[in-house]
Amino acid sequence: MIGFIVSWLKTMHSEELDRILWRHLASLPYFRGFLRAIEDRFIQEIAIETPVLDLGSGDGHFASVAFKKKLDVGLDPWREPTLEARDRGAYGLLVLGEGGQIPFGDETFNTITSISVLEHIQEVAPVLSEVARVLAPGGRFVFCVPNHRFPQALSGRKFLEKLGLTGLGASYSRMFNRIARHVHTDSPEVWETRLFEAGLDLLETWDYFPPQALRVLEWGHPLGLPSLISKKLFGRWVLIPKRWNLAIPWRWTRKYMDDPRSSEGVCSFFIARRPA
Repeated sequence: MIGFIVSWLKTMHSEELDRILWRHLASLPYFRGFLRAIEDRFIQEIAIETPVLDLGSGDGHFASVAFKKKLDVGLDPWREPTLEARDRGAYGLLVLGEGGQIPFGDETFNTITSISVLEHIQEVAPVLSEVARVLAPGGRFVFCVPNHRFPQALSGRKFLEKLGLTGLGASYSRMFNRIARHVHTDSPEVWETRLFEAGLDLLETWDYFPPQALRVLEWGHPLGLPSLISKKLFGRWVLIPKRWNLAIPWRWTRKYMDDPRSSEGVCSFFIARRPA
C-alpha cells in the first residue's frame, strides 16, 4: 500500500520559494508557471546524479530554470519545441525521439526525469520498459503526473454536480482533460503497478497541489488568452515580466508554495529505482 513518504523534504526559506515561483511566473502563462514552480520546488530537494536523461524535454523551459547545470540529454518527439529548447541551451544533447524507443544503449543513465509528461502518452508501458532498460542499476526515475483526483476536483464539474447535472459535470472533466491533453489521470497505486511490471521499484511518492490550487490553475486557462496572443505576436508568453504586472497571479499562487503537499492533492510525485 502506498503511503506518504515526505519527511525528508526540508522547509525552504521564503526568499528561496519566492525565487522559484518568480522564475516561472515571469516567463510562462501563470497557470502553467504555477504548477511548474511547485514541481521545481520538489526538484530542488532531490539529488540528481549524472548522466541525466530528461524524458519529454519539450521547449526546455523547466530544465533551463530548475536545474543548476545543463542536463546531459533531452528527448522529445516534437521538432518545434525541441528547437526552442536548443535556443535555451539547457541540454548537452537534444534528440528527437519517442519514449517507447529511447535511442540509447542499456544502462546509460543514472537519472531519468519526466516532469508532467507521462499523462500525455497513450501507451506508457513501453515507455516505462525503456526507462528501466536505459537506467543503470540503482539509477532513479523521477517523475510527476496528475492523479485520479484531478478530474473529480475541477470546480466546473463540482458546480454542475451541485445543480444535479452529473453527466454534464463528467463531460466538463473530459473536455478539460482534452484541452490539457491528459490521456491518463490515474491513482498512485496504478502507477506503482506499472513501475513494478516494468522492473522498477517505487521508493517514494507523495501527492501535491490541493483542490484549491487546482481552481487557480483551472480558471487560468481562459484568463491566459493574453499570454497566448503575446506568444503568437512577440514570441514571449509574458510581455512585461515585472512584479507590478504580475501582482494578481502572484497573490493567487504564492501561498501554495509554502507546503503544496496534500493528502487530497490532484497530482502525484514519484521516485522509482532500477534494482541494483
